[in-house]
Amino acid sequence: MNTKILLSLLCAASFLSCNSAKNEDAAVQLKGTWQLLSATTVENGQRTETDYTKGKRMIKIINDTHFAFLNHELETARDSSNHFDGGGGRYKLKGDEYTEFLDFYKDKNWEGKTFNFKVSINNDTLIQTGIEKVEAAGVDRTITEKYLRVE
Repeated sequence: MNTKILLSLLCAASFLSCNSAKNEDAAVQLKGTWQLLSATTVENGQRTETDYTKGKRMIKIINDTHFAFLNHELETARDSSNHFDGGGGRYKLKGDEYTEFLDFYKDKNWEGKTFNFKVSINNDTLIQTGIEKVEAAGVDRTITEKYLRVE
């Protein structure tokens, strides 16, 4: 009887450690610098595609506990009208469930909001899909972003 209990406990511990290792592997894969290639938004039934390889550049940097994004147009004036954007905050990753807590952003309507995404990584490509909903800004849309890892 004691042998059966011991074997059951060992099997359960092994299973839990495998799941924990998978989550750690996902977190390790997510960490780094990512360049946004494209974004697809669907809002009020209208689909919009944005190519971030032409005229724009956006990167997302993810470390152990936080993310940050920096975005600007490539051909702009060298003054305050250069359309720079950036923000960041904490994040949580559980399996393919990625949650961003936007702690810092220029628009206070967005700051303090939580955004839930599904993420997948295939080789050097990250795809992130979720809903951006910010009632005070009149935003309620689904967004899919495709990133390339920056070495």
